[in-house]
Amino acid sequence: MKYIIDFKDKKIDTKLTISILMLSFVIAGIIGYIYEVIFYKFDKGEFINRGSTYGPWIPVYAVGTLLIILLLYRFKKNLWFVSIFCAIITFAVEYLTGWFFHKIIGVRLWDYNIEILNFGNINGYVCLRSVLLFTLGGIFVIYSMVPTLIKIAKKVNKKAFCITSIVLFTLFILDIIIWGILH
Repeated sequence: MKYIIDFKDKKIDTKLTISILMLSFVIAGIIGYIYEVIFYKFDKGEFINRGSTYGPWIPVYAVGTLLIILLLYRFKKNLWFVSIFCAIITFAVEYLTGWFFHKIIGVRLWDYNIEILNFGNINGYVCLRSVLLFTLGGIFVIYSMVPTLIKIAKKVNKKAFCITSIVLFTLFILDIIIWGILH
């Protein structure tokens, strides 16, 4: 059987692999939301809902995480390679997403021009702090989050794991679609 990602584990079949990817997408979106709320508490002195959708998640973190897993998990034995390409991927995802929404859709989702710690700011879409933190996040995903999800997937009921992943992922995607329709 051909796998989307070969986790080198006979117990992780295609269904579990897809479930792990969906759950990674959701978890990363939630972690991104928490990070943004905490960062803006320091930056602006108050709690600000930084989500661009209605749920407690941010799609750009989820998409970046999915790309990192799909493109880099197979190289996890080479930390330097993973680190460098996490930086490249996160830079590209953040810059292109920021540019696209601002210039094409007409919505400015973030602007590093008006934030603290914005050294290396490029057009307000990306800065050195964001790339470094997202690179560390990508390393966390490859070396901690995915292996933990694999362990959990092997220990719990497979059907329950898959259903939970599908439900959470579907809620996230529906949230993105509804936000897109209403904005």
